[in-house]
Amino acid sequence: MPYPHYAGGMAQIRIALAQIDTCVGDLEGNAEKTLEYAHRAARQHAQVVVFPEMTLTGYPIEDLALRRTFRKAAWDKANWLATELEADGLGDVYVVVGTVGTDHASDKPRNRLVVLHNGVVWAGYDKHFLPNYGVFDEFRIFSPGDHSTIVEVDGVRLGFAICEDIWQDGGPVAELAGRGIDVLVTMNGSPYEEGKTHTRFDLAVRRAKEVSAPVVYVNQVGGQDDLVFDGGSFTVDADGTLLQRSPMFVEDLGLFDFDTDAEHQTAGVIAAAPDKDEEVYTACVLGLKDYMRKNHFSGVCLGLSGGIDSALVAAMAADACGGSNVWGISMPSMYSSDGSKDDAADLAANIGAHYDIQPIEPLFVAYQNQLHLEGVAAENLQARIRGVIVMAYSNSKGVLALATGNKSELACGYSTIYGDAVGGYAPIKDLLKTRVWELARWRNEACAHGMGVGGLHIVGNESGQHGKPAPDDTIIPVNSITKAPSAELRPGQKDSDSLPEYALLDQVLAEYIEHAHGRADLLADGFDEKTVDTVMRLVDRAEWKRRQYPLGPKVTALAFGRDRRLPVTSAFRE
Repeated sequence: MPYPHYAGGMAQIRIALAQIDTCVGDLEGNAEKTLEYAHRAARQHAQVVVFPEMTLTGYPIEDLALRRTFRKAAWDKANWLATELEADGLGDVYVVVGTVGTDHASDKPRNRLVVLHNGVVWAGYDKHFLPNYGVFDEFRIFSPGDHSTIVEVDGVRLGFAICEDIWQDGGPVAELAGRGIDVLVTMNGSPYEEGKTHTRFDLAVRRAKEVSAPVVYVNQVGGQDDLVFDGGSFTVDADGTLLQRSPMFVEDLGLFDFDTDAEHQTAGVIAAAPDKDEEVYTACVLGLKDYMRKNHFSGVCLGLSGGIDSALVAAMAADACGGSNVWGISMPSMYSSDGSKDDAADLAANIGAHYDIQPIEPLFVAYQNQLHLEGVAAENLQARIRGVIVMAYSNSKGVLALATGNKSELACGYSTIYGDAVGGYAPIKDLLKTRVWELARWRNEACAHGMGVGGLHIVGNESGQHGKPAPDDTIIPVNSITKAPSAELRPGQKDSDSLPEYALLDQVLAEYIEHAHGRADLLADGFDEKTVDTVMRLVDRAEWKRRQYPLGPKVTALAFGRDRRLPVTSAFRE
């Protein structure tokens, strides 16, 4: 029989949604930030402040969870934080944080939520459903929880769940539905992918109706390795009405006021949602920015060819760390056109980057005098000479080398190992070529509307600074967007000499990779047999290259390296 709702008269509480950027393993930094946001929440008169999944440890911690010394340090930090909150006069606030615990029966780690109150760890809850698909590997690492948790705050009954627990039917949410909770509070580490915000919202609406109570959804923000967390925390009412939403890609403290006597809760601040191009572009930049920050890089270097891929990567880098921290290297060969050289120089000037010219022809001639290479081997030699130069800049200046390949090239193996594939991070590796063009056009439009270099609304720019204006309100030279793409490794070369036109290629790749369509499916989709066989052959034969490519931000449902893992050697071609 359902529990009765609070019957002692009207009860009101304010819940703060602390959407923060954590770093895996940085117990000290994560705890300090948690303390900072708890103070901010208290100043806003919140009785409860909720943080993202595994707040103190960062997320995902992967095999770090298996280290006993780390688990002990994390638990000690939770106790320290509870004591510090009490000492700072915040003992009466209920601070809900995530950490790693231990299942003492099996000695395995647990993905744990704890409530800190009155100087102690007041209550705890362990994640029940441990995802083992896509980017997740929790079932191998953690032990599942087996009970639900309710905490009463000033007469309001709060039920708790962690991320995957609301994605699966049954489990703790179904149990809480029969226990008369007033609010379902969820902490999440839900990685970004294009279109996922709508899926999360629809899910929360279903759960709100299941428990007949509002759902508070707090999500992590920031980049962690090749994952990007977009924030976008929100609250929905029991009937599914959106009550509050935090902005995406920035740290934020949202507020939700709950009244037990109100039939419908009062709406608060609802942040506007970005358009789809801004959303994907911002995800790529935030992934790069946090990868740099968390690995202690202050600048980047990359080859600037004058083409669209290196132009977009350079623009993203300037938005991530400022144009003055970008080293663009033009490495013309005997086949480089004057137009490409001019486009590269214009791009560097637009973003305020360092721009160096390092001709490769003398080095190429020196190699050829010894190796006497022909055909593809001679073409790839040019790319590998450029890779050596990029890494020389990376080493000498202590900056992160960026690879500029896109998903279409990566899919078809249209890159050179140890050449243009060289680097520590690949910001556009999950963007098909046609998407690269779309985002380049969007960035120029955004610049024309006042978003200068470094003016993106991401972690670190919560105040919304507009950035540094670009000359003529253009970041990426128009010619880089409109000209036919070419690697310029031989006279008159175009990408279409070796690949189907990108407009067609990307359609086939989307079906073959992201929707797992086989040959018969692709033919049924209406693609011609020659194109299908060409694309499948290229993709299947390039797996060995993809395994050696740098990591980059996942922004689609199926990203190479994280989601799509096929055998390097396979005879299956259907």
